[in-house]
Amino acid sequence: MLDERKRRILQAVIDDYISSAEPVGSRAVARRHDLGVSPATIRNEMADLEEMGYLEHLHTSSGRIPSSKGYRLYVDNLLSPAPIGEREKVLIDRWYKARVRRIESVFQETAKVISRVTRNLALVLAPQLAQVSFRTLQFLPLDAERVIAVLMTDAGFVENRVLKMPSGSDFHDFQRMAEIINRCLTGERLASIGSAVLKRIRAEVMDESLYQAALELIHEALDEEKKEQRLYLGGTTEMLEQPEFHDVGRVRSLLSLLEEEELVKGILQKQAREGLAVTIGRENEYSGIQDCSVITATYHLDGERLGTIAVLGPTRMEYGKAMALLEYLNCHIARVVEPFRW
Repeated sequence: MLDERKRRILQAVIDDYISSAEPVGSRAVARRHDLGVSPATIRNEMADLEEMGYLEHLHTSSGRIPSSKGYRLYVDNLLSPAPIGEREKVLIDRWYKARVRRIESVFQETAKVISRVTRNLALVLAPQLAQVSFRTLQFLPLDAERVIAVLMTDAGFVENRVLKMPSGSDFHDFQRMAEIINRCLTGERLASIGSAVLKRIRAEVMDESLYQAALELIHEALDEEKKEQRLYLGGTTEMLEQPEFHDVGRVRSLLSLLEEEELVKGILQKQAREGLAVTIGRENEYSGIQDCSVITATYHLDGERLGTIAVLGPTRMEYGKAMALLEYLNCHIARVVEPFRW
């Protein structure tokens, strides 16, 4: 257990290293922070912190940098993330209002917002259709022979296509079928729509050609490709501007990992839990990001967990800023999605 002086010195070293990206020496700590002790005392305390595993010494430099263990103590016990400022909230709200025109762009723009504010890589897992529920099916008249079918879910996703009206049917037949389907399926999870409920719909519709037209649309919404969670990335360029990624080997390792989309999804899904989760450096299971930290938050719609937002960057990231931003977006994203729900 660290005494108060060691904790204050460790916090000072980490704060300075995050802002400068340069190893921190005892004289710099004494000069920048009013700790009430001499540089010699600070130097001795830093040596103790290194021996205890909280700091590391790089090569012949007189300065030290935080270890994963040091960052862990910092995040868990020394950091008090300030709420995101009103100015940043206004900028984020304006960003969404100016750029978001459809449900998919909510997640694309969320990734951009995170990367712009944190200067690190942003990752957003959008809801998978298997997790959301059928909301409604509507038909719109296109011309004398065709209708537009629109299938909507409670997460805002829309599947639409043009259907040709079977011989002998008219638009009122499609409206009647929509009433039957909505009565039978509203609130049902897409992944749970089974043969029993489809047989009931088929019996009530009583027109095989009409039923098959609607069934094809439902099957399209359940297509395996569309059941996968969608991964959106933002800020690769910003992150690679960080000093840590001037090393070609590190860049190659990280980019190789990001090419493995399913692996990245697995990392985020494994880390996703209530509230914020932070993995630091060697706490990460995969070698490609063992020089990085990952901060994740889950987002919800109507109280149900639907996806994950995350920041990935060097261990020398501004944890407080990133955590405050993710907490705000975690609560804010449902409000952004709401206008797209039918």
